Amino acid sequence: MPEIVIPGPEGRLEAIYNKGSETTSPLCLVLHPHPRQGGTMNNKLVYNTYQAFKKSNFSTLRFNFRGVGKSLGTYDNGVGELTDAAAALDWLQTENPAARATWIAGFSFGAWLALQLLMRRPEISGFVAISPPASLYDFAFLAPCPASGLIIQGSEDKIVEEESVRELVEKLNKQNNINVDYKKIIGADHFFAKNLDDIQKKIKKYIDKNT
Repeated sequence: MPEIVIPGPEGRLEAIYNKGSETTSPLCLVLHPHPRQGGTMNNKLVYNTYQAFKKSNFSTLRFNFRGVGKSLGTYDNGVGELTDAAAALDWLQTENPAARATWIAGFSFGAWLALQLLMRRPEISGFVAISPPASLYDFAFLAPCPASGLIIQGSEDKIVEEESVRELVEKLNKQNNINVDYKKIIGADHFFAKNLDDIQKKIKKYIDKNT
């Protein structure tokens, strides 16, 4: 699991990359939680999401947003972080020009940014959003949502209200040609400490069925 450096808008971005075994292996970019709340690419849930895509033979990249770890720059309230994600996706696509599909994934703050990137990049055909902070941020930009995906949420999350995530899923599923699979993990909090293996399996099962 080699650590690499990729170019970002504010300088280098620290990243970890695994290349799929085929020239046409699909791509996935995985985004981490809030930098101001200890979020990094080595977050356990980010790692398990990365592993799910890796095991499904995706060319998979996770990286530290600006100002996190060895990545240059300073926190930019989500605006600069979104451009970091776009630059990381550019790098991933340049490395894999024959990839047959592109996915995006993220946890919490990373899920919010992942879904914003989904709206800006028409080549993204699937997503995995874990604990998207629907009670903290506005998700009205998903109108219409351009791709189907998987949303995972803990029933006992004290940071993101489960009801708000469920309402977001219901709104998305009312859109034409969109099918969002919702997995509510009973008893899980925001960090899913006791559910990491289960979530990895759920993600892998979903992506294997939809790629």
